[in-house]
Amino acid sequence: MLLRRYLFCAAVLWCCCLTVANASLCTEPHVVVQTIDFTGNEVTKEFILTRELTFQPGDTIVTEDLEAQLEESRKRIYNLRLFHAVNYSYTCDNGLVQVTYQVKERVYLYPIPYFDFADRNFNAWLEKKDLSRLDYGFILTRRNFRGRNEDVRLRLQHGFNRRIELSYRVPNLGGNRNLGYEVGVADYRSHTINYNILNNRQYFYEEKESMPIRRTSAALALLHRQNVQRQSALRVAYYHEETADTIVHLNRDYFNTGLSNRNYIRLDLSHVFNRRNTFAYPLSGSYFDAGIGHAFFLNNTGTGFTTARAKYVQYVPLPRKFYYSVGGEAQVRLGNNFAVTDNVALGYRSLVRGYELYVVGGQHYGLFKQGLSKELFNIKGIHLKFIRNPKLNTVPLAVYLNTFTDAGYTIDNIYEARNPLTNRLLLGGGFGLHVVTFYDIVLRAEYTANREGNRGLYLNVGYPF
Repeated sequence: MLLRRYLFCAAVLWCCCLTVANASLCTEPHVVVQTIDFTGNEVTKEFILTRELTFQPGDTIVTEDLEAQLEESRKRIYNLRLFHAVNYSYTCDNGLVQVTYQVKERVYLYPIPYFDFADRNFNAWLEKKDLSRLDYGFILTRRNFRGRNEDVRLRLQHGFNRRIELSYRVPNLGGNRNLGYEVGVADYRSHTINYNILNNRQYFYEEKESMPIRRTSAALALLHRQNVQRQSALRVAYYHEETADTIVHLNRDYFNTGLSNRNYIRLDLSHVFNRRNTFAYPLSGSYFDAGIGHAFFLNNTGTGFTTARAKYVQYVPLPRKFYYSVGGEAQVRLGNNFAVTDNVALGYRSLVRGYELYVVGGQHYGLFKQGLSKELFNIKGIHLKFIRNPKLNTVPLAVYLNTFTDAGYTIDNIYEARNPLTNRLLLGGGFGLHVVTFYDIVLRAEYTANREGNRGLYLNVGYPF
């Protein structure tokens, strides 16, 4: 009896293996994609997913390229940043391939309590140690609105800096669904204004009871989106900026006109080619971003200028879970009579690590960065049993040890006499710990040293380059 059962189980197992083998292994030199199915997309419309595929039903694919195309399409779908995970499976029967992608959707409606420091970064705030220089509020985001990868965002911020923002982004219109638009309005007011930069440090004017700076804007962007990796945008925005009259007396160069207000229109054209394996913390692939724009001032409230910028980064996986990144960024700004508030180079969005406490203004700059990371561990999902929602109860956690060197140079032909770090090679380096976790959050603690002999521990959010 036991032998009979054993032979029966073996026969069943052999038949099952034979069936799977015949259905899964593609022995023909070319295969035809017969069907493409998706599971798990309860909210997301199917056309949002099919737009990212490198193949469509009916396409003929070289068999040895099939896995590469399936994986490339998987990465594109994942980098929509709509899903916790994306996997695929396929079967092959007589040269016909049936593909299924399985996705695990995120939560798309979430109010996020907002708490931040009123300065450029944590360390700049820590210098002042002023608890009144805090911002708070909430950000209400509806991602993947209508299941069409549309975003609606409302930001209400109170505290030292007050801000109201509302934006709506629609990326998939037209017959090919490769056109879109984005609209937004914003109003910003603050108790303090950075009215000058001397010795590469910001100087602030503050009023406890009133707001010495106000900025209002409205913007419209036309989008051309080939896929999640290739996107272009033409953006037009109107700005109104107004300061307290005191700022004109403190620094006539703030707007460089002797006026306390200005109005201008910015026209920007940009293109992004993003081939990183993941957009949150990339380990392989490349990134290219370029743009050109012009500011047109109205009613003689300023002098127009043109800005061109470009950025390229390469990410290289190495053996034993080491990862190397190297890249550069540059800006060229052409015009005359630049205002202090427009003389922006390093220290804000772009910086040489180790100079977090400094602002290095200029019309032109170049920036070089390289880093070497070692993956210490990567847990795909920590299950939180006390949370029932499957979209929230699994937390990924990856930790990397990183060492880096940065270099930058700015060219300032207007305010260089006041700021010794301009027209000078800036060098910084150090090591840090990077933590990648829930919903693409990247936390960084980095110990750096720079050419000027400054050393310190800096806390930041987001991938460094």
